[in-house]
Amino acid sequence: MTGDTPNAPGRRSILGAAAGLAAGPALAQAPAPAPAPASNWPSRPIRWILGFAPGGAGDITARLMAPRLQALLGQPVLIENRPSAGGIVAAEAVARSAPDGHTLLLVTSTSSTAVAFYRTLPFDTERDFAPVGLISTFGHVLLTGPNAPYRNLTDVIAAARARPGSVNIASIGVGTAQHLSAELFRVMSGIETVTVTYRSTPDLLNAVAAGEVQLAFETLPPVVGQLGPGARMRALAISSAARFPGLPDVPTAEEAGLPGYLAGSWNGVQAPARTPPEIVARLNAAINQVVAEPEIRARLLEMGLQPSAGAPDALQARLLGDIALWNRVVAEAKIERQ
Repeated sequence: MTGDTPNAPGRRSILGAAAGLAAGPALAQAPAPAPAPASNWPSRPIRWILGFAPGGAGDITARLMAPRLQALLGQPVLIENRPSAGGIVAAEAVARSAPDGHTLLLVTSTSSTAVAFYRTLPFDTERDFAPVGLISTFGHVLLTGPNAPYRNLTDVIAAARARPGSVNIASIGVGTAQHLSAELFRVMSGIETVTVTYRSTPDLLNAVAAGEVQLAFETLPPVVGQLGPGARMRALAISSAARFPGLPDVPTAEEAGLPGYLAGSWNGVQAPARTPPEIVARLNAAINQVVAEPEIRARLLEMGLQPSAGAPDALQARLLGDIALWNRVVAEAKIERQ
């Protein structure tokens, strides 16, 4: 457990344009393989590399989509899990692959938090990948125990201001989207809190339910099935711009008392830089078609994911916008970069 110190930058400072993007050494320093002709693509199975272990929402999403993509593209889509270093190993493998459309990355919002949290990366997050498209977005929820006195964010902020340092907020890991969402909340509301870090989501949720911590930030998928009447915890707010359809009674942060607070996570697809635009366009069309299928949409919503397919530019804009936000949060919250 570590205590935070007061930090009172304005909301405008946090949400303003970030000055520059942190980036590691570009892989383009070495001669890049020439893009393959798009006319005969795909000519062999497609590897879809994931930077995390089987079983999570991203892994389930990829495995749901793979058979549909195979039917549309005419080649097997093989899921390859490489759980290591917060997804950095998987991303590096894709960045170093031939830009021929046969190797893809299930990119997540971890790519944006990594740029903000790590001083260097073995690739350039902006330049070494070609955006293909978003799959889904999902908010973060501020959780509290069933017997906690807080009804909304206004109550939390008032309690923290009345007794600085008396409120604790838990998250998993340091430098994660959940941790940075908590720091964004602290900075924007101008309060002093105590940060509590847990190793895993189950540990964190058990602590919230037992009253060991007062509040916690977690992504929606692990908790969507644990909220509602009689649940062992309550959600005070969700960090997205709109309420999640599966939890219509959970207000947005703005509705709950903190105007302008927006944060969240997402899943999408990237290919190596210099992948031919024709291949990217075909991949994007296939992904959009699969995400639009009623069965896929229903399954994503069931997992707490908002289907969010779109153009490649939308993925790149989301990535760069989040990098700017998390860079600013790390700076304003005085988080030491690794």
